[in-house]
Amino acid sequence: MRETRPKWRTTALGSAGVLITATLISGAGAIPAAGAAKHADVTRHGPDREAAGAALAAAGAAKAGIKWADCPADWGIAKPVQCGWVSVPLDYAKPNGKQIKLAVDRIGNTGTKTERQGALIYNPGGPGASGLRFPLRVTTKNPIWANAAKAYDFVGFDPRGVGHSAPISCIDPQEFVKAPKMDPVPDSEADKRAQRKLAREYADGCAERTGKAMLQQMTTPNTVRDLDVIRAALGEKKLNYLGVSYGTYIGAVYGTMYPNHVRRMVVDSVVNPSREKIWYEANLDQDIAFEGRWKDWEDWVAANDAAFHLGTTRAAVQAKWLELRATAKKNPIGGVVGPAELIGFFQSAPYYDSSWVPVATVFSKYFAGDTQALIDAAAPDLSDTAGNIASENGNAVYTAVECTDAKWPTSWKKWDKDNTALNKKYPFMTWANAWLNLPCATWPVKQQTPVNVKTGKGLPGVLIVQSQRDAATPYEGGVELHKRFKGSRLITEKDAGSHGVTGLVNPCINTRVDAYLLTGKLDKADVTCAPHATPKP
Repeated sequence: MRETRPKWRTTALGSAGVLITATLISGAGAIPAAGAAKHADVTRHGPDREAAGAALAAAGAAKAGIKWADCPADWGIAKPVQCGWVSVPLDYAKPNGKQIKLAVDRIGNTGTKTERQGALIYNPGGPGASGLRFPLRVTTKNPIWANAAKAYDFVGFDPRGVGHSAPISCIDPQEFVKAPKMDPVPDSEADKRAQRKLAREYADGCAERTGKAMLQQMTTPNTVRDLDVIRAALGEKKLNYLGVSYGTYIGAVYGTMYPNHVRRMVVDSVVNPSREKIWYEANLDQDIAFEGRWKDWEDWVAANDAAFHLGTTRAAVQAKWLELRATAKKNPIGGVVGPAELIGFFQSAPYYDSSWVPVATVFSKYFAGDTQALIDAAAPDLSDTAGNIASENGNAVYTAVECTDAKWPTSWKKWDKDNTALNKKYPFMTWANAWLNLPCATWPVKQQTPVNVKTGKGLPGVLIVQSQRDAATPYEGGVELHKRFKGSRLITEKDAGSHGVTGLVNPCINTRVDAYLLTGKLDKADVTCAPHATPKP
C-alpha cells in the first residue's frame, strides 16, 4: 500500500484509471563521447556488469561533483537550501549509454567546521516519494533534528522516476484523480472483471507513457546504485543515511550491496526484507496490520466521544463508518466522494497518529450535518494541476518499482482466493490494496529476483526503529532486518503504531538516534521504549 497522507499534507491516493496518452520521459540523454571508448568493454561479459557500471558511474560523479545553485523557483524550496543534479546511467549495464539526471538538494550543517561529520542523505519512502523537503527541517528549526543538523549537511533527492528526476507516468494526471471511482469492495464477478480491466489498462499505460526501457530500470537495486553515485558526487567516502518506510528497504539493499560504504544508517518503520515478502506477501501482511491499527483509532475515537460524538464503543464508531460508506456508495457525497475516496482519506488515520484528530474531526462534522468538510478533505481538486501531476507520478513510481522488483502471481485465481479470504476478517484495506497492486499481474517488462538482504563484510552497526503496531510496515519487518544485519540494534516503540517514528517526540528514541548519528554509539542490547504521547482532541 503506497504511503498516502491527507490533502493538507499531500494529495490522496488514486486508483488505476482508464485513459492513456503517449508522452516522453524527461531528463534522458547521451553522455559525452569522452571516456566512452576507454570503458566500452565494461558491459560485454560477466554477471557483475551492473556493479562495474555503478563503480564507473560513482568514479565519474566523484570527479564531477555537484554544481550547487539556488533551487528553481517553482520547486518551492527557498534559500539557503541549494539544488543540483547528479547524472546516472539509465541502465548500469550500459554505463556509457543513456543518462538520467537526479535532482538533489542540501543545506549545510549548522555547527562549526570541526563539528561537521559529512552529509546525511534521506529517503522518505513510497516507492515514489520525494526527499527534497528534508533540508527544510533545518530552516524550520525542527527541534528533533537540531543536534544532528549541527554535525551533518541534510541532503534530499528525488529518486529515479520521481518528481524532477526523469519523472515517469502511467495515465493522464487529470484522469488519474477523477472521482468518484469504483467501490474497491466488489459486489459481483462483474465488478472484479471491471477492476481487472482497469489494472491491465494501467499496466499498459505505464509502458506506453514511460517506455519499456525506462520501466525495466525502475528497481530498488538501481535506486541503491543511484544512491551510491550521489554519495560519491557529494565527496563522501562513506554513506550516512536515514530511510523511512520503503526507504528502509533501500537501506537494507544498500547495506547488502555496499556494506563497506556505510558509516551510519538509521532505518525507521521497516519493510520486511525477506525475498518471500517482496512484494506480494508484504502487501497482504499490510491488510492485516491496517485492520488492527484502524481498530486502535476507533477505540481512541470512542474514548473521546465527548469531542466527536460518534459513539462510546469501537462497534458504535464502526457502525458510523459503515453508514457513511453505504451512503457514499449509494449516492457519492457532493457527487465526488464515494467509497474509494473515503478510503483514500480515512486510511491516513491508521497510517499516522498526527492524522487521528483531523480525520475524526471531519468524520464528526459529517454526522453533525457538515458534508462540505468531508468533500474538501476527500475529493480531488481538479484545478491543482501540479499536485495532480505529482500524485499520478508517485503512484506510477510505486507501481513501477514494486512490479519490476519481484515476480508477482499472474493467476487471477490466486489473487481472488487470497484477497477474498483476507477481506472476511480484514475488510478495511484488503480490496483497495489488491487493486492498487494488480497491474503487477500483467506487468509489461521482465520482473526481477529481489536481493537477498544480509550482512556484508564491513557493515557497521545499523540502528533500526520500529513501532509495535505499525500498519504500513508491520513490526515483523524490523525484527527480520535485525536478524539479517548482524550487530544492528532494534528500538521498539511499544504499544504505538504511527508510521515513521524518528520524526515524533519521544525522548527515549530521539536521544538514541542523536547519540548514534553523532557518535556511532549503540546500546549494548535492544531497547523497548514507551509510546509517544497519544493525540488529544
